[in-house]
Amino acid sequence: MKAMRLRRPGAIESHPLLLEDLHRPEAGAGKVLLRVSACAVCHTDLHLVEGEIASSEYPRVPGHQVVGVVEEVGPGVAEPAPGRRVGVPWLAFACGECEACRRGDENLCPRARFTGLDQDGGYAEWMVADAAFVLPVPDGLKDIEAAPLLCAGIIGYRSLRKADLRPGEVLGLIGFGASAHLALQVARHWQCAVYVFTRSPSHRELAASLGAAWVGGLDDQPPGPLDRAVLFAPVGELVPPALERLRPGGTLVVNAIHMSSIPQMPYSVLYGERTLRSVANATRRDGREFLTLAEELGLRPTVRTYPLAAANTALEDLKHSRIDGAGVLTT
Repeated sequence: MKAMRLRRPGAIESHPLLLEDLHRPEAGAGKVLLRVSACAVCHTDLHLVEGEIASSEYPRVPGHQVVGVVEEVGPGVAEPAPGRRVGVPWLAFACGECEACRRGDENLCPRARFTGLDQDGGYAEWMVADAAFVLPVPDGLKDIEAAPLLCAGIIGYRSLRKADLRPGEVLGLIGFGASAHLALQVARHWQCAVYVFTRSPSHRELAASLGAAWVGGLDDQPPGPLDRAVLFAPVGELVPPALERLRPGGTLVVNAIHMSSIPQMPYSVLYGERTLRSVANATRRDGREFLTLAEELGLRPTVRTYPLAAANTALEDLKHSRIDGAGVLTT
C-alpha cells in the first residue's frame, strides 16, 4: 500500500513526509482494517511533522480525521461489520478503568493513545483502528465532507461546550481555520452572534459568507464585548488581548494541543471572574453528539482536496493560511 510516512521531524517546507510502499496491515483482536478514502489535515499533524509534539515511535504515518470502509474485522469484533463506513478520530484508545475514564473524561486518560501520533493514521491507503473507538459516519455526508468533522468539528464542538456557550450569546472566534468555520455554523444554529478575528482576507470573506456578525482583527474594535471566546491560533501572545475582549464573567477557551508561551499579563485582564481554560482532546461521546448534530444541521465543511502524495503541500498550505476551510487528502 501507499503511505506518507514521517521518518524524522523537520520543517514542512523541507517535505519530511515520504511516499512509501508498505505491507498492508492486518486487523488484530478487537481491531478493524479500513480502506481509507479521505483524511483531513490538521494543525496537530503539522506539529507532529515539525517536531513540536513527538511521536512515541518513528517512522510514523500521521492523520487522525479518517473516513474509510471496514474491509476486515479481527477476533472479538461484532461491530462495525465489514462494509460499514466509519470515521477514525484523534482518540484511538482509553483504558476505561482509571479515575478519568470512570468520571467520563476518557480524553484525559493517562494511558490514552492517539491516532497518527501513537499509532499509524490515515495518510495511507489502508489503516487499522480499535473497533471500539471508530465512529459511525452520517449517510448524508460525502467522505471528503465527513473527514474534517472528525477532529476539527468535534474539538470545535467540545470547545463551545467548555466555553459554556448559551443560546443568544456573543461568541468570539480567534483564528479562522478548519475548526472555527465549523464552530461558527454550530453557534449560528444556537442563535449566537459570532465575531471572527482573523488577519486573512480570504478567511474574513468565508466567515462573512457563513453568517459572522462582525469580522476583523484583534486590534480592531468589535461592536461590543464577548460573552465567550475560543482561541484557535496556537499563539500564546493572543491570550491577553483575547481576555480583554471578554465581559466580566466570560470564558476564553484555548483550543490547541501545542502553543507558544503565554506572556506575562496584568491581573486586570483576568479579574472580574473571567475564566481561562484549555481543551484537551475529545471523547467518543463528543464525537457521537457532534456527528448527530452535524447531520441534523446539514453541516457542510468548506473543503480543498489534495492527492495523498501531496500531503506535504497540504500541510505547508495549512501552515501559511492558504486553505479556506479544511484540507483533505484523498486516496
